[in-house]
Amino acid sequence: MATGLVSPGALFSSARAWADMDAWHDQVAELRRKQGSVLVADEGYEPYLVLLRHADVFAVSRDNTHWLNTARSVLGPDAEWQQLLASGMPPPATLVHLDGDAHRDHRAVTSPWFKPASVGRRQPRIDELARQFVDRMRDLGGECDFARDIAQPYTLRVIMDIYGVPEEDEPLMLDLTQGIFGAGDPEYIGDAEDPLARVGSAVMTFVQYFNTMTADRRECPRDDLATVIANGEIDGCPMGDVERLWYYIIVATAGHDTTSFALAGGMDALLRDPSQIEALRADPDLVVNATDEIIRWTSPVRHFMRYAAADTEVAGHPVRKDGRVLLSYPSANRDEDVFSDSMRFDITRKDAERLLSFGVGAHFCLGSQFARREIRTFLSTLLPELDHIEPAGPPEWAESHFVSGVKHLPVRYRFR
Repeated sequence: MATGLVSPGALFSSARAWADMDAWHDQVAELRRKQGSVLVADEGYEPYLVLLRHADVFAVSRDNTHWLNTARSVLGPDAEWQQLLASGMPPPATLVHLDGDAHRDHRAVTSPWFKPASVGRRQPRIDELARQFVDRMRDLGGECDFARDIAQPYTLRVIMDIYGVPEEDEPLMLDLTQGIFGAGDPEYIGDAEDPLARVGSAVMTFVQYFNTMTADRRECPRDDLATVIANGEIDGCPMGDVERLWYYIIVATAGHDTTSFALAGGMDALLRDPSQIEALRADPDLVVNATDEIIRWTSPVRHFMRYAAADTEVAGHPVRKDGRVLLSYPSANRDEDVFSDSMRFDITRKDAERLLSFGVGAHFCLGSQFARREIRTFLSTLLPELDHIEPAGPPEWAESHFVSGVKHLPVRYRFR
């Protein structure tokens, strides 16, 4: 676990810095209060400005005309980017990386599946899966790693069920997700020589898997999201091979890893203050607000990069055309100018809905409705049946600077 002070740049670029979120927030809170932003010019990185305050992150997030997404929407060393291009791997072209008409048209391919009414029709199946994993928790006999044994497989099962990926392939999907989002973590790097090799291997495996899925869904369409992507069209023409590949990848990865980290981190927060569990039991309707507070508190997506379309200024700093800013969502979600007693986890907080974890504007998270329903449903199913739950060891956070959270959470519990 990380200890001591970390340099401002390393707070955002180093995977190890995210292994102790209490220490991370303590240090970032001081920077946010005193400076509001941090100009980073570390060796190996093009300079970038880190935005720490809610107002600045909100303003840039909602303005996708003057602040652009690119294939480099995730922070990484310049040399790694050049190595990726030289490897022949197609540059990322997901909904995260597209802007303007291209983003609008590609988003429209699947957006009907993610509208509130469509998600609501999936509620019976989400109920069924939540029940399945509460029962699994019961079968584990009073002790488990909540993150690994429950949160990860439950959220994975929900999105893969919608996707149309068979249950026997779910371990592969989890491994590939960890290879893309968590490659900096020694636990997830596997046999690869370095994190970039792990990412490249995961992407190539995804290519093979989803090429086979595309052929299958074109020949035998089904009522699933994979069929929609396989047969998706842009301006009356089939979606491009690269864009279709990255569409598959973003849904298969972002659709569960972020929610898994939110659920596990939310349980960790509840365990730190058992009165919050009792409040939720006393008033089950609090689960809606509690879910927003959990997502604010955990902020599983740690950042996105934006690029200036023209010379401009933000947070009091001039930014030249093509200059970069890093949007720090965990910092913005703890901004004391927006959230009352911001460093306190409180399921009754009145301002939880101001969270920025899902983004703002055109790039608002497509899967936000599913994420909220998965967390609400699981907590509503589990907590009434628990007599007691407590930590059985310290939590452990994933070492990843992009998408991360509590990866191990030992708990001891007793059902009624």
